[in-house]
Amino acid sequence: MLNLRISAKKSALICEKPLISRKLLILFLLRNQKNKAMLRRLSLFLLFTGSLFTAFSGPVDERLKSINAADYPGANLVVVFDSTFADVRETGLTYVNIHRLYKVLTPAGALQLNVIKFDYDPLSAYVDIKKVVVYRSVEAGGHGGMDEGSGGGSEVTNPVLDYPAPARAIYWGAREKMIEVGRLEPGDAVEVWLFRKGFTYALLTDEQGDDDRYIPPMRGHFYDIVTFYSDDPIIEKVYRASIPADKVLQYEFYNGEVQSSAVRQGDMMVYTFSKKDIKPLKREPGMVDLSDVAPKLLLSTSPDWYAKSKWFYQVNEDFGSFDWTPEIKAKVDEILVIAKTEMDSVSLLTHWVADEVRYSGISMGCGEGYTLHKGEMTFTDRCGVCKDKAGMLVTMLRAAGFESYAAMTMAGSRIDYIPADQFNHSVTLVKLSDGQYHLLDPTWVPFIRELWSSAEQQQNFLRGLPEGSDLAITPVSPPENHYIRIFGTSTLSPEGTLEGELTIRAEGQSDGAIRRMFTGSYKDQWDHNLEMELKRINPAAEMLSVDYGDPYDYQKEPIRIVLKYRIPFYAIVKGDEMIMKSFIASGFLRRSIGNLSMDTHAEMKVYPFRDRCSRQVQLTESITLPGKYQIIYRPEAETFSDTTASFEGSYEMSLDGNTLRMSQLANYNKRIYQPQEWPSFRKATLAQTKFIDEPVILKKDSH
Repeated sequence: MLNLRISAKKSALICEKPLISRKLLILFLLRNQKNKAMLRRLSLFLLFTGSLFTAFSGPVDERLKSINAADYPGANLVVVFDSTFADVRETGLTYVNIHRLYKVLTPAGALQLNVIKFDYDPLSAYVDIKKVVVYRSVEAGGHGGMDEGSGGGSEVTNPVLDYPAPARAIYWGAREKMIEVGRLEPGDAVEVWLFRKGFTYALLTDEQGDDDRYIPPMRGHFYDIVTFYSDDPIIEKVYRASIPADKVLQYEFYNGEVQSSAVRQGDMMVYTFSKKDIKPLKREPGMVDLSDVAPKLLLSTSPDWYAKSKWFYQVNEDFGSFDWTPEIKAKVDEILVIAKTEMDSVSLLTHWVADEVRYSGISMGCGEGYTLHKGEMTFTDRCGVCKDKAGMLVTMLRAAGFESYAAMTMAGSRIDYIPADQFNHSVTLVKLSDGQYHLLDPTWVPFIRELWSSAEQQQNFLRGLPEGSDLAITPVSPPENHYIRIFGTSTLSPEGTLEGELTIRAEGQSDGAIRRMFTGSYKDQWDHNLEMELKRINPAAEMLSVDYGDPYDYQKEPIRIVLKYRIPFYAIVKGDEMIMKSFIASGFLRRSIGNLSMDTHAEMKVYPFRDRCSRQVQLTESITLPGKYQIIYRPEAETFSDTTASFEGSYEMSLDGNTLRMSQLANYNKRIYQPQEWPSFRKATLAQTKFIDEPVILKKDSH
């Protein structure tokens, strides 16, 4: 019986034989009906090793010699080809063979390929670097390489090492397979063969065999997310999947075009996707995640999001993720003693989980990924990642008598409609007396007054419900829910010293941004942090006093800071003229006004862009002058408004000429914007910036 577990080295030999040899081998197997299953696998293998690589026909050295660094300006290396063959089994278990060829163009590219590295999670995936071959450039003075014809490269004989992957905050046992290639020079090439099986996430399972642990969570289903973009140019990329013909595959290619085919091969369907001349995308400041705009392929045999929703619900119910213990019930009762309303109860429980369960994920073995750890464990450990915090909140809400479930979302990028598993974050649902499900996120709201973080607005999510649910998107949060309001009164002395008081109020995400000066540092640094905000505007600034209450008592009311200050020689005085800027407009607490740090040089954008959150900014300052003055120069007043952003701002002198007043009000109406909305967003940001950068010139009135 022919062994079909062919190694990378053996597969390379088969590929080098004439096509007639493959045909004779198939005819031989056809004569024996017992070999049908073997024939199917072998046929697919030969299809892969034959037709897939015909796009890369010709000796390796000839293909490499035709690639010139001048044709790829700015690139450190070029991917000559990147081919992937996914062999999907009935259970959903997938064997994947990857074959890549790189050519080094610069010394930086040589350093980049010095070590070949692949990440994996041993709980759910297996990775093997089968073979690495180096081709030395003749121009670089190498030997035994490209001048000796096809196959003249040298196989790397260094051992493949297996190390724990670098980690921070989440310690789930991820690892890296790596092999040292050695010193490379521009013109050298590296060919890599990789084998892997498994999936992205681990799930509780009874391990019944060596490969059972690699079967996907939705047993019998297959999904994949294939990127057709790279930071390095790719001459050609091919992805091929062989799937049992009785499985209905949904697929879609996003953000570009691809050549595709679907061919029946016995009881398998073979899907092939190829794209040539893939160039790195030119990134823009503030743009959305690359996966939202770059070419990518999504494939899934899951019928729809309803099926995924019901599966996610059931797998956690079966595991008992949300069963509460007497200790948990006692804590819930203790927390809710002061609750007077339904929303009081939800808020108190959400913020307890947010503040009391530390974000730190340690490996629990089986159970990582989609299965939420049991509430009992998280309650005992008081630590976990997003899914643990979400599950803890579901558990406590159920103990309090609420109907509650878990949900999945994708923080930072879009979820497309093909039901592949595009999730990296877990949140909580609660059904209230209005009959509606409401989102809660205990991971993103520690010491933030919101229950659902508006930094996640316009974000797709999937509810895990017994009846199933479709993909949904979080709504836009109005900017007035995230206001920052700074009011100031000050007095300017004849020599230019400014002394005054300002009051800062904020809500929502703006409240959280300001409050982090306190909750994110030690108490003995709180006053210092505020003083440094003053000194960012003027190094000579002195903080005379400050009152900020108890920053940890955030559920009672929005943040309020009252600060008194003095800045010697803040204004430049020469004769009867005075030059100064509004102190508040100069950017106090710019940390909470994120758009002011955006790069606004480009007049147009190609891709959608994002801000931290929708927000409203209101600044008002009244400066008492040392006499009667008139305005010689001031930033021009502006007023405009549309659905994207709005701004109004001006400097005015009082009728008696003794008081200069500055006011501005800006609204930024959402978090994610389309390219055509950039001009309005930019206009509002530039108007704010103008009030920061441009001075006011005053002249003493001689009358």
